[in-house]
Amino acid sequence: MNTAADVFDLAPVVPVVALDDAEHAVPLAEALLRGGIRTIEVTLRTPAGLPAIERIAAEVPDMVAGAGTITEVGQAKQAADAGARYLVTPGTTDRLLDDLDASGVPYLAGAGTVSEAMRLAERGASAMKFFPAEPSGGVPFLKGIAGPLPHLRFCPTGGISPATAPDYLALPNVGCVGGSWLAPKDLLAAGDWATIEQLAAEAAALR
Repeated sequence: MNTAADVFDLAPVVPVVALDDAEHAVPLAEALLRGGIRTIEVTLRTPAGLPAIERIAAEVPDMVAGAGTITEVGQAKQAADAGARYLVTPGTTDRLLDDLDASGVPYLAGAGTVSEAMRLAERGASAMKFFPAEPSGGVPFLKGIAGPLPHLRFCPTGGISPATAPDYLALPNVGCVGGSWLAPKDLLAAGDWATIEQLAAEAAALR
């Protein structure tokens, strides 16, 4: 993966997952792959995040593992060392952007306003995360900024459901969406990989 925009080509829906148990990482990644989803964003919201990325990178090489919820300086290098092939942030600061650049790993930095998107574009980003998507204006917002900022593409995340995902994916400035519904905690706890595979297949069919 050479650029953050390459994430858009992996799947129409990027599963956003907060794992409580790193043991779930490999069977989850395998189930998503069987369903046709080739990437996963493992958030660093839990202690299992980095170990889960390490396991996926080592044991499921066909799955492109990204690290999400990068919010602090130093996390980018930790995630890259664990095997993350791209990084995702909910928002940005100058120090965090410098740290992301230094990691050498492609990243989708978070923007929730026009000014934030323009600021990221000034630093050379053409692909970014739109977060939190629904509270920040959702589909109408993205339609509204497509005119003045036609060169930017987004991965909207936050509050998106299987019912609303097609509306986002129909927009020319949306490359993919992030969704937590592909691997909900109850299915992870039950080890219900068959249902997760089915959810992944339904999501993969959205494009």
